[in-house]
Amino acid sequence: MSLNTTVIGTRLTGTSVLFSILDVLASVGRDWEMLHGLPAQSPVFQVSLRTLDGAPYWDVNGRKITPDGMLTEAPEPDLIIVSDLHLDPNGHLPDEFNPVADWLSEAYARGAIVTSVCSGSILLGAAGVLDGKEATTHWGYADMLGRNFPKVKVCRERILVAAGDGHQVVTAGGASAWADLMLYLIGRFAGTEEARRIAKIYLIDPHDQGQLTYASLASGRQHDDQLIAEAQVWAARNYHRSSPVTAMAVMAQMTERGFLRRFRKATGQAPADYVQTLRVEEAKQLLETTAMSIEEISAEIGYTEPSSFRSAFRKRVGTSASAYRKKWQALVPVSS
Repeated sequence: MSLNTTVIGTRLTGTSVLFSILDVLASVGRDWEMLHGLPAQSPVFQVSLRTLDGAPYWDVNGRKITPDGMLTEAPEPDLIIVSDLHLDPNGHLPDEFNPVADWLSEAYARGAIVTSVCSGSILLGAAGVLDGKEATTHWGYADMLGRNFPKVKVCRERILVAAGDGHQVVTAGGASAWADLMLYLIGRFAGTEEARRIAKIYLIDPHDQGQLTYASLASGRQHDDQLIAEAQVWAARNYHRSSPVTAMAVMAQMTERGFLRRFRKATGQAPADYVQTLRVEEAKQLLETTAMSIEEISAEIGYTEPSSFRSAFRKRVGTSASAYRKKWQALVPVSS
């Protein structure tokens, strides 16, 4: 028996992820067999693209999309996938999405498995299905998810999180994590071997190191504390100095303890952690774009001991500095 699967489309949804999901799920039990001269299997996923009203719409990239029907049309879905949403990470989910969130909540209550890719987790948050659960999202939307839905335990470093009784809720990180979600769902409902076959057909490599190696660590939350904002500007220019937190407190004409409390309230981080983040972010840029040694980079950004830098880098990025350099310098064009 196949799984009735609804992929939700909206005007804020991108084109590539949406149709990649539709194509990959439709290929299960069909494309491997075609490539090997075998008869096609019965479909595992009966996939349809649906919207609130079922009418054609223009997506965020200006493409006209024609859905298969309305969310409320039969059959009721066994599996729901919310794709990425082009949202302001410093804002809120637009009110126009409230009916979709209500429908998701009702479907979840009926037993449907509810999943999301990238910022689609924000819609799951609005539906209340993430309350009290772990969830992930694109690193650029992690603060938005936590700020708008404080009952959610945001795992910003994870690529995939299956949560709830029977893993009824599954969230995937960045936009390309649609592939990780597809392999998970195919493995869960069609078997591990079929997931391997699909990975081979589409040349998919799971993001087994998480998403910290892709994240911009310095994308902190917005605030209106001018004094702390000035301290952040100073830190961005002077993070390589010794004792920068003490210097920031002196500049703010505050005790170090008082400055720490005020800085944490405004930014959500201790000032020392903020400085470390700035240093590691600069190190990432140097690793990506220069041939400087690890020791030279360590000294350049303010570490007296390379071992301290290596430890801080691995903690924040999830991999070693040398592995990070190898990963990203592979994108540098080869000189002819």
